[in-house]
Amino acid sequence: MGNSNDPDATTALRAKRASSFGVHAAAYAEHRPDYPADAIQWALQPIADKQAPVVLDLGAGTGKLTGGLLAAGATVIAVEPDAEMRAELVRRLPEVTAHDGAAESIPLPNSSVDAIVAGQAFHWFDQQRAFPEFARVLRDDGVFAALWNTDDMRVDWVAGLARVARSDTSSPLPKSGDDKLPEHPLFQDFEHAEFPHAHRRTAESLAATIGTYSYTLVVSAQQRTEVLGRVTDYLRSRPETVEGEFDMPLRTWVIRASRRADLVVD
Repeated sequence: MGNSNDPDATTALRAKRASSFGVHAAAYAEHRPDYPADAIQWALQPIADKQAPVVLDLGAGTGKLTGGLLAAGATVIAVEPDAEMRAELVRRLPEVTAHDGAAESIPLPNSSVDAIVAGQAFHWFDQQRAFPEFARVLRDDGVFAALWNTDDMRVDWVAGLARVARSDTSSPLPKSGDDKLPEHPLFQDFEHAEFPHAHRRTAESLAATIGTYSYTLVVSAQQRTEVLGRVTDYLRSRPETVEGEFDMPLRTWVIRASRRADLVVD
């Protein structure tokens, strides 16, 4: 899949991974986990005094985070660049207004939302271009938050699963608080928190979940079959996952920062 030391090849692969989900939108909606309510509550805590806050779900995908925001009492606007992912969101959550758009060009007016959240998407954004857009559409003291569901590698069988699930494109992408927290002069210092989570799965449905990850979507059909076959064989070999349903242990990592209130937006 290209030389990892070649910047052009790395950029091309990243773009390919970022745009790989739409064809598999229905599987993504069926097999990806939701987000824990306490993680969503923490993300929105800076605006907790607002009744029915207007929240932009940015890079909303098929609405995995959108549903949790609605349950938290938010009025949600979704923005998603992939037409197939956006159509799946609208099919599942017809009450939500969904726009074509991206983090770098948000199709909303200035000072129009109380919060912006991104579920499993912030690492795809061009931060240099996105942060000024966040500041533009947020109201005074509005908050930006990003959430990621990550496998709990402290669990032995989960760490083993990660090893057998690798493909040729499994180079790590920044996605959690293990990395340096972002910084931007338009926002106050970022905070982070972590929450336990779980995804009820079987061996077959967990393999299907892994089949929605970008590193299994962009490889050849042969390699994809090999990877998912190894995953299924591994899960059928472990006492924790060999039979029936089980909980896939996850950790939900959240970062948040409030917009500086003294900004003048052009």
